[in-house]
Amino acid sequence: MTDEYFMTQALKQAKIAFEEDEVPVGAVVVINDKIIARGHNMTEKLNDPTAHAEMIALTSAFNQLGSKYLPEATLYVTIEPCLMCAGATYWSKIGKIVYGADDEKNGYKRISGPNWAFHPSAVLIHGVLKDECGQLMKDFFKQKR
Repeated sequence: MTDEYFMTQALKQAKIAFEEDEVPVGAVVVINDKIIARGHNMTEKLNDPTAHAEMIALTSAFNQLGSKYLPEATLYVTIEPCLMCAGATYWSKIGKIVYGADDEKNGYKRISGPNWAFHPSAVLIHGVLKDECGQLMKDFFKQKR
């Protein structure tokens, strides 16, 4: 299994969010090449500004495993995590974060700058299927204008 494969699965979650008129961000949590949790933005549906795809997927993974730590897991998310979601990955001690497109307006880098926002042992990979991930966001906001 490849990062591209799992990012495609996260994109499927983002498309569900798009169809539900949510900002189209999707995430999956993977351990040993198996998806153990999925999530997509649900802020509108739940009336909760913290109901980001990453938070939904992480909470599902914690419940699935009965643990608050995910050092063996990888989080795949279509868009650069915001600072809140980066903080959640920090506290979860997740082993790897893979994201697609950058988020210049709300991504963690905008607020934290060059500072590292993830757990010190975490591996970060970005740019996986970035064009596909970014295009879905562009399409969503284009229809809103």
